[in-house]
Amino acid sequence: MESVCMCVELHLPYHLKWYWPADGYRRPEISSYFDQERIFTDFQHMAASISRTNKVLTRSIENGAAYTLNLSGTFLDQCSWDPRVLNSFRDLADTGNVAFAASTYYHSLSALYPDLTDFKEQVWTHMEKISELFGVVPSTFVNPELLTSGNIGGVLKKLGLTCMIAEGARNLLNTDMPVSVFSDDIPTLLRHIDLSEDISKRFSDKSWDDHPLTADKFASWIEHIEGDVITLYLDYGSIPWNESKAGGMFQFLKDLPLSLEERGISMIRPEDAIKRFEKVKLDTLKTESAARYGMEGLLGNHAQHFYLKQLEIIVQELAARTDLSENGEMKKIVGYLQQSDIFLDMNTANITGYEKAVNNLSILSDFRRAIWEGRT
Repeated sequence: MESVCMCVELHLPYHLKWYWPADGYRRPEISSYFDQERIFTDFQHMAASISRTNKVLTRSIENGAAYTLNLSGTFLDQCSWDPRVLNSFRDLADTGNVAFAASTYYHSLSALYPDLTDFKEQVWTHMEKISELFGVVPSTFVNPELLTSGNIGGVLKKLGLTCMIAEGARNLLNTDMPVSVFSDDIPTLLRHIDLSEDISKRFSDKSWDDHPLTADKFASWIEHIEGDVITLYLDYGSIPWNESKAGGMFQFLKDLPLSLEERGISMIRPEDAIKRFEKVKLDTLKTESAARYGMEGLLGNHAQHFYLKQLEIIVQELAARTDLSENGEMKKIVGYLQQSDIFLDMNTANITGYEKAVNNLSILSDFRRAIWEGRT
């Protein structure tokens, strides 16, 4: 193996309320549909660990690491509550070896709409926000839940994006390994699921056969894999969580670039990988859809499909109402209603999936009523 790309995602959702308009219909507001207290509490909890975690990432970078950060628009909106959080990420940007990925601003599944107008607008909005906050223009795209579908590459190229990270799903790879830059309308890196989850999910599991996981051990596994590039994709929250659970995660990240370097393996950014390595043809990127932990988690039942279709209609209806579409509150509401987390909550593999589906569709119905009535 020649190189490793590591991408870290930080997304904090706007959680929906348990909703029932007992007092009759009202003007739609963010506080009407979203649990502001829970959202703020979750942000405070994460903010408390960000400064320390980012200092660890800085040390890792000083030792030769490179990172791509995928910060969702919903998280960036919440950062207005504590400017120190943004400053901590600006300090990371100043190291010169951090890239920021583009995504759909509201962590939405708008890539699945037949009309990609809203998808394009959300990606562009997110790119502008990243440029405004950190002074860099993203070149790598990551869809929420590492979703890929064959019709978005052309849109991404027109926006100036040069590569994409997606899930290394079996239906895409068949018997291949996610160790190359794969060719499509836009060059694509696929997450190595097992190695990514060795870090994010199994690191603190003391019953795991490979516990404790050291940087040297992990680098030795990568050394014996043939290929050009391994792509690792982690949830940011898993870093402080694993450190608090069993310790050792911070040291692992500091040591990893040194352990890889000893074996002739470099940590690089996706935009560097697509320049360095030849592209490998992978036809399934055009014909198959894939997402982290499977498409069935997002669209595995009728309620999820119905919610997606209703969203598509609402986005179009709101866009057609110029008197409403310029209303900032309405735009944010329709954006937050598109979050992938809402679909995951309706997965009937979860014990509350059916209840969440009824609740979420009730909120969607009420918001659509407000559009019909022209309430702002």
